[in-house]
Amino acid sequence: MPRSVNHVASRAKRKRIFKLTKGYYGARKNVLTVAKNTWEKGLTYAFRDRRTKKRIFRSLWVQRINAAARLEGLSYSEFMRGLHRNSIEINRKVLADLAMNHAGAFKEIVDKIKK
Repeated sequence: MPRSVNHVASRAKRKRIFKLTKGYYGARKNVLTVAKNTWEKGLTYAFRDRRTKKRIFRSLWVQRINAAARLEGLSYSEFMRGLHRNSIEINRKVLADLAMNHAGAFKEIVDKIKK
């Protein structure tokens, strides 16, 4: 008598992995072990890069603030020192948005600092 094999469950397991690796290149999408390894590695990158993304955005905000501050005749460090001395508590995300989209409001902040 042949052994009992649960084809339904094993096929479902493979289908689940292949669905997750859809769009990958070459064997990464259609060979089970390669696809599984690639998918697991992708989860590692996703976990790591959720943290990295925060660093990248902060550096982007600093660059934008620096560029806008230099147009007003200040360096980034001078601008930030002025904010702290005048007790203006606006985070870098908001400052970068002001610098990009609301130049007038950013200029008012710079004028307060220069006084």
